[in-house]
Amino acid sequence: MPLVTSTEMFKKAYDGGYAIGAFNVNNMEIVQGITEACQEEKAPVILQVSKGARAYANHNYLVKLVEAAVICCPDIPIVLHLDHGPDFDTCKACIDGGFTSVMIDGSSLSFEDNIEVTRKVVEYAHAHGVVVEGELGTLAGIEDEVSHAVGSYTRPEEVEEFVSKTGVDSLAIAIGTSHGAYKFKPEQCTVNEKGLLVPPPLRFDILKEVSRRLPGFPIVLHGSSSVPQDYVKMVNDNGGKMPNAIGVPEEQLREAAKLSVCKINIDSDLRLAMTGTIRKFFNEHPDKFDPREYLKPARANIKELVRHKLVDVLGCAGKA
Repeated sequence: MPLVTSTEMFKKAYDGGYAIGAFNVNNMEIVQGITEACQEEKAPVILQVSKGARAYANHNYLVKLVEAAVICCPDIPIVLHLDHGPDFDTCKACIDGGFTSVMIDGSSLSFEDNIEVTRKVVEYAHAHGVVVEGELGTLAGIEDEVSHAVGSYTRPEEVEEFVSKTGVDSLAIAIGTSHGAYKFKPEQCTVNEKGLLVPPPLRFDILKEVSRRLPGFPIVLHGSSSVPQDYVKMVNDNGGKMPNAIGVPEEQLREAAKLSVCKINIDSDLRLAMTGTIRKFFNEHPDKFDPREYLKPARANIKELVRHKLVDVLGCAGKA
């Protein structure tokens, strides 16, 4: 099937109590690992491209990689989405360039200016058959070129006016997730019976109030990587230095998916899997230099990690 928008995906996800995985892509192996897992698990998927990815790999290369995935995985719906579009011109370029969904991130602007730029993107996107995600509230942390030292929770009392005045198709909210692999500091966490650091819980009270005010409307969570500790350990055991990399507990993400959250962005986990695997490969095979040899196991580990997310976290396996 051709690339699709997220409209029907989100309707089914909302009604079915699951979420669609939105995975950031930068190169061929990541695209292959994600889509092969989705094809085998019969799961819908959103492939996301950030401003940084477009700068790194070039818009045209990324679009063609996703188009190749559509050909190779014909049984699943695939959305091509712009993640954290910084301005109207970037969103317009992606709409004109084959994307089926864009995000305009006006969360750092005033409420009024956020409405203005979001509405402008919505008007252009809808005229071209493309859907739009907006954002209220800001996430702390760093991911690609998105950086906020301090986050701010979404104000539920603003969501109805924002959605009504902009016409957005989905809304990203801030309930305690954050960008990057260092989502929480150790001093923010408690220690469980196994001696592991447990981050503070997400603000489900905010999510539930937003859902009450926007019944049936798809909500999005950004910065929702769980930062798998086995891959953090793999990185550190093979020359890396990633102390205190702490992510969002997967059971909290599954709980969010059962509510109104229809799209969960997973940003750092796949990069950790790729980097950890490559570091381990070179430690074990210092004489190797062929990229095909070290990228093959990296791709395989990405695929298995995505499979786990589809089945055990998002609940979207078998929903294509």
